[in-house]
Amino acid sequence: MAITEPVQNDEILLELKDIEMTFGKVTALAGVNLKIRRGEIHSVIGPNGAGKTVMMNCINGLYRPQKGSIYFKGQKINHLNPHRRARLGISRTFQKVEVFGGMSVLDNIRLGRHIHMRSGIFSGAWYLGKSAREEIEHRQFIEEEIIDLLEIEQIRHKPVGMLPYGLQKRVELGRALALEPELLILDEPLAGLNLEEVEDMARFILDINEEERWKVTCLLVEHDMGVVMDLSHRVFVLNFGNMIMDGTPEEVQNNPEVIKAYLGEEDLYATRR
Repeated sequence: MAITEPVQNDEILLELKDIEMTFGKVTALAGVNLKIRRGEIHSVIGPNGAGKTVMMNCINGLYRPQKGSIYFKGQKINHLNPHRRARLGISRTFQKVEVFGGMSVLDNIRLGRHIHMRSGIFSGAWYLGKSAREEIEHRQFIEEEIIDLLEIEQIRHKPVGMLPYGLQKRVELGRALALEPELLILDEPLAGLNLEEVEDMARFILDINEEERWKVTCLLVEHDMGVVMDLSHRVFVLNFGNMIMDGTPEEVQNNPEVIKAYLGEEDLYATRR
């Protein structure tokens, strides 16, 4: 289906307009609107069941909303399936780690390069000419850029299933980066990590967003309010399918409705220390 209805604002990388998503009688998203600006880290917060993961699934094509429009780089993408959205530059990690345990770290990350492969079936099957050159180029990119960034040089040949959970999270992040996305969706990247691992992951996210080599726009879903407030340029607040707040971390922290519903006095104090 043709991509239509361009949005005439180059600063906006992703835009959701009046998105509605229901499951039977349950409304997961009720007329959600948001704009993701290029080069920033945007976070979505809210209690369990607020619709955060449903919204991420609508953006990358796992779900198709019943109403509303989704625009990426000014193009309407409602009817594009996930692999076509990936080709446009949307990549993601998942709430639960989705890796191939029997494959090496390097091979898991290499799967994220598939959309960049250009060699044909014949040369790929016999590992000839263009296919061989592509393989070398992609492996060089992975080892020199991604593996170095995520500090996993020593484990690149190990089966992912034998690694601790925190390292598996890094591998999944590496696979998402292998696509070289313009928008990286991170669905609870800190869940299940210890304090040291949380600090490392937060540092990686900042590097991905700020380093000249990457400059990736990030959409982060996370329950760790301290990290959200430290990393984010803007924060969206979902309340059981309804967007009740869109503002800077400071504005969100000082909004009485948000404090009461999501942060609480103790958690809010912790984010300000």
